[in-house]
Amino acid sequence: MKKFQSKKLDHEKVVRDPVHSYIHVKDKVILDIINSKEFQRLRRIKQLGPASYVFQGATHTRFEHNLGVYELTRRICDIFEEKYPSKEPGDGLWDPSERLLAECAALLHDIGHGPYSHTFEHLFGTNHEKMGQQIITDKNTEVNQALRQVGPNFPELVASVIAKTYPNPQVVKLISSQADADRMDYLLRDAYFTGVTYGSFDLTRILEVIRPYRDGICFTDKGIHAVEDYIISRYQMYQQVYFHRVNRSMEVILHHLLERAQIIYEEGKLQVTPQLEAFLKKDWTLEDYLNLDDGVMETNFLLWTNSGDQILADLSSRYLYRHPLESVKINDDTKNLLPKLKNLIKQAGFDPNYYTATNSAFDEPYDAYKPTGKNAHSPIEIMQTDGSLVELSELSPLVKSLNGTLQGDERFFFPKVMVKETDEPQIFDPIYQEFQKYIRNNTLRYLRRPNKKK
Repeated sequence: MKKFQSKKLDHEKVVRDPVHSYIHVKDKVILDIINSKEFQRLRRIKQLGPASYVFQGATHTRFEHNLGVYELTRRICDIFEEKYPSKEPGDGLWDPSERLLAECAALLHDIGHGPYSHTFEHLFGTNHEKMGQQIITDKNTEVNQALRQVGPNFPELVASVIAKTYPNPQVVKLISSQADADRMDYLLRDAYFTGVTYGSFDLTRILEVIRPYRDGICFTDKGIHAVEDYIISRYQMYQQVYFHRVNRSMEVILHHLLERAQIIYEEGKLQVTPQLEAFLKKDWTLEDYLNLDDGVMETNFLLWTNSGDQILADLSSRYLYRHPLESVKINDDTKNLLPKLKNLIKQAGFDPNYYTATNSAFDEPYDAYKPTGKNAHSPIEIMQTDGSLVELSELSPLVKSLNGTLQGDERFFFPKVMVKETDEPQIFDPIYQEFQKYIRNNTLRYLRRPNKKK
């Protein structure tokens, strides 16, 4: 008898998807989760936040990403059941009774995300993984009610997979490891919607060589080049899309915008919708959290463009109408210049607390033995013909060259007008000239200079 069971649908539901062609739904519990109001809310939360200000096609949402992770997990379970079914307890192969749990956890792995997730979390003290577990285990949610069709403790088991505490590592690492269904979907999906090609990799081959083993998921030695391709695609997406300087600039503006809104609210001078007010007054509930989405946030930003506070109004306009800050790369040798640059910016009439920022973006493309963080202790293992496991970078010089290395940069953001070139005299022309002198002459030479007017 299966450990977890769901009533089957009379007819399989098939959803068209631009990345995976089709998403197949056969179980009633899966369909009920998709139809729940908590899951439908994800339609109103963009997957890449402000990245659409750089890549205009990147307006896809967390709704379709979660569906995509579910579909990949479903396909992998099919492969495991066909090629690697467990014959006896403890043999390290796939237990087919874990399928429904894996699929539900995959479908719900990002259910806790809010709008502008990481920026919002930093300012308001939320955590999308913990919020997701709360949504899943709260008996008042439609998601919880759907999961309890399977069993009274099934919601808690799904939450434990997301929390990485479920005892079967194969189920956990299907959706949380260096090469999991989550990463595979978002790389392909983000590449598709941003219009780039370097995020693509050979998914068909990856699925051909993936297999379970006692401590998780690995790949057969025949597929090492496909796995290399996946690692390089991930590296390229971080460098070219996720770490794009304009994307980071819009995140900086968003961060300062919400910081300023908090201060103005505490002064009793802020017009704000009820959905966001609960967070500004630091007295919010799960229901309040579920009422937040991108539309709510942008409605407030639009209100604030008419704020009596000049900084809040300006930052709101900058975000809504895409007026990013300029930036330069910095390092340990040039950081000593930042106080001087901030002082010049202040003299030009900009509050450095809201119009400057130091922003770091670094990623470890592949670190086999990362001691902490989301992918702790999850090296990519390659199974040899004799059944032994070898960590990927030991077999691949290409991956070894990336192993443990930090890729990215640190940038100083500031108002673009500080380096704007014009034939017309400026009010603060001496200040601008001095600022540009530091930018040009003190090793901050990474700035992309605009073409001078002719």
